[in-house]
Amino acid sequence: MRRIGLTQFLIEQQRAGHVSADLRLLIEVVARAVKAISVAVGKGALSGVLGESGGENVQGEAQKKLDVIANEILLEANEWGGHLAAMASEEMDDPHVIPTGYPKGGYLLLFDPLDGSSNIDVNISVGTIFSVLRCPEGIENPTAEDFLQAGTKQLAAGYSVYGPSTSLILTVGDGVHGFTLDREMGSFVLTESNMRIPADTKEYSINSSNRRYWEAPVKRYIEEVEAGKNGPLGKDYNMRWVGSMVADVHRILTRGGIFMYPKDTKDASKPGKLRLMYEANPMAMIVEQAGGAATTGADRILDLTPEKLHQRVPVILGSKNEVDRVTGYHKA
Repeated sequence: MRRIGLTQFLIEQQRAGHVSADLRLLIEVVARAVKAISVAVGKGALSGVLGESGGENVQGEAQKKLDVIANEILLEANEWGGHLAAMASEEMDDPHVIPTGYPKGGYLLLFDPLDGSSNIDVNISVGTIFSVLRCPEGIENPTAEDFLQAGTKQLAAGYSVYGPSTSLILTVGDGVHGFTLDREMGSFVLTESNMRIPADTKEYSINSSNRRYWEAPVKRYIEEVEAGKNGPLGKDYNMRWVGSMVADVHRILTRGGIFMYPKDTKDASKPGKLRLMYEANPMAMIVEQAGGAATTGADRILDLTPEKLHQRVPVILGSKNEVDRVTGYHKA
């Protein structure tokens, strides 16, 4: 059976009217950058890329060497192609405007270049998350304000997982599709079409070390799942927690589950841990396209209008019935 590569898939999506030619080419460029990052991650200690870089990102978090490398790969791959007006990264304070001398396009690209990078040094799966928005009409030099669009405005979203194999998960608003990197051929091959998240699950994913800081609705739900088949939910659950959002969400996309990084009282200045623009929005689009749900506990994530480029939000996503249950507890 002949396998479909990413380029053929995107051309078919273009013919069906789901993507423009420029958006197709932009996604292909992102995919090439993902392949380059995969090589860097795969070499690990062999190329001296483990450990901290000595710098901090805009959130005050220590940057890993591979954070910086992955960020540079994505910037350099995408700035000259003529598809973008600007890029924004979790690792940079301000947007990266396309340099003078390069043609500019009509799209904005946002990315977390290496999600879960705290796991790099212990050889646990990490990944890249990205999102595409349309640049507002008439804007030649986009500022941070031009990126502040609700998640419903996303034209495409995806993530990669650098694990035993390198996966690329993509949606352009017509379902969710999974690709696997054929390392010998150097190309992404379609391996999963129209991925769906089961509405019910017996797995949950949460950092239980923060239990003492959780709000009452989350504590209630976790106490119920821990009670198992003798509790109000009537079934036994397993807990799974990797600590890389891409790995935890990929497991949920593959076999169901609920992922929670809820609001807590650990740091009152932060309404949540995860970034709306770089993590929550693209993952929410992917999860909803696969039949799941994604909320903050109070609101649908994709309906939020961002207030700033590096805004944080609580995240509850995955199997629809479980997410609806936890969201209902917040509204009770």
